[in-house]
Amino acid sequence: MMANMSDMVTQVGIVGAGPAGLLLAHLLGREGIESVVVEARSRAHLERRIRAGVLEQGTTDLLDAAGVGERMRRDGMVHHGIELRFGGRGHRIDFSALTGGRGITVYGQQEVVKDLLAAREAAGALPWFECADVELLELDGDRPAIRFSQAGERHELRCDVVAGCDGFHGVCRPSVPDGALDVYEREYPFGWLGILAEVAPSTEELIYARHERGFALHSMRSPELSRFYLQCEPGADPADWPDELIWDELRVRLALDLESGPIIEKGVTPMRSFVV
Repeated sequence: MMANMSDMVTQVGIVGAGPAGLLLAHLLGREGIESVVVEARSRAHLERRIRAGVLEQGTTDLLDAAGVGERMRRDGMVHHGIELRFGGRGHRIDFSALTGGRGITVYGQQEVVKDLLAAREAAGALPWFECADVELLELDGDRPAIRFSQAGERHELRCDVVAGCDGFHGVCRPSVPDGALDVYEREYPFGWLGILAEVAPSTEELIYARHERGFALHSMRSPELSRFYLQCEPGADPADWPDELIWDELRVRLALDLESGPIIEKGVTPMRSFVV
């Protein structure tokens, strides 16, 4: 990296400091490859943003091998199966018996981000946070660039390679030259009403339920937090789902006597398959 911070050079420029961008930067660093991560949000936002919370075996093995799995192993909840429910009855799928001992680990995405940020901080290579007006230049050339603003100053980062890890709504995919990508997308005629509740999980493993009134899922984030999903209309308004109605509908679809608690997060996600 050059001393003049308005004009930088690195081997790999990474856009996005979510789990993908941070893990990529960490793995590159372990191989002696320099990288710079550019992120639109603040560190505090990334460390408290609640997203997916289930890690498959391959991911946990990779985090362990990369030296960032200690807290995950201590605090994560390992599950060796799931339960499928239909007709009011549960049917357990035993992952361990079917896969030679493999399982899944419930460990929030924000916790993975905290672990990776701590590793990047220890390496003296924290991302550039709160970057605005990010644009990619000369992606089809030998020295692509990332331009961005931070704290009122404009910067240009020249790279050997640019890695777009900024998700569906990021700037990287629309910046790829025309004709380079094939896009496959399907919109589904339903959405998921998702809630996060301050209540201990009612079961020890995830439950996926099929019911004539729609799908339901019982998951968990910690011993004190539970995550639930209900199939709904894709344009549903969360305000039309008061807390009492949500708990009643979950009990019906899951065929369980659920404990209820304060709902601290509620939202509707349209469902789509999207592959580039």
